[in-house]
Amino acid sequence: MTVMRRALEFLFTRALRSRLGVALVIAVLVFGVIGAARLASGPLDPADGLSSRPSRPITTVDPKAGDDGVLSTEAPPSPVTSAGAPTPEQTADRFAAAWLGRPGMTAEEWHAGLRPMSTSALTEKLAGADPGGVPAEEVTGPSSVRARTETFVEVLLPLDRGRLRLELVTADGGWLVDVVDWERP
Repeated sequence: MTVMRRALEFLFTRALRSRLGVALVIAVLVFGVIGAARLASGPLDPADGLSSRPSRPITTVDPKAGDDGVLSTEAPPSPVTSAGAPTPEQTADRFAAAWLGRPGMTAEEWHAGLRPMSTSALTEKLAGADPGGVPAEEVTGPSSVRARTETFVEVLLPLDRGRLRLELVTADGGWLVDVVDWERP
């Protein structure tokens, strides 16, 4: 009886008062509850759970419908220009020349030079712009055109201090600049 008494005394006075002892008691209780639940639930049925999963992959697109990717191997359509109207390259070159301006030009003259080649939205955005803030002085090479659609192109013009990116759209049979963006080297 003394051995049992000493074991119980050790358990309650030392083991259960330490963190390790408390952790062991909690672990025994958790595993006991889990074991009792498994015994009470009976044998597991292999047909339960994910047995009704599909035998083949689920597709959301017809695999024979063609390419549905973002990137296309087809060449973009050529921009359409009305007979006698300037091409996107010509419009971009004229706009760049007007955008660069000339020494001594007033803001009113600068805006008047840009207006015929700009959409109304761009004209409104440039209303408070100052020609003295243009960060370049001259075009240094030929323009490069990237056709996006038949009615929308992007033109890149190399300048002495960076690159001018213009987005042109067709309007009333001609090309107009809709977006001006400056890219530093």
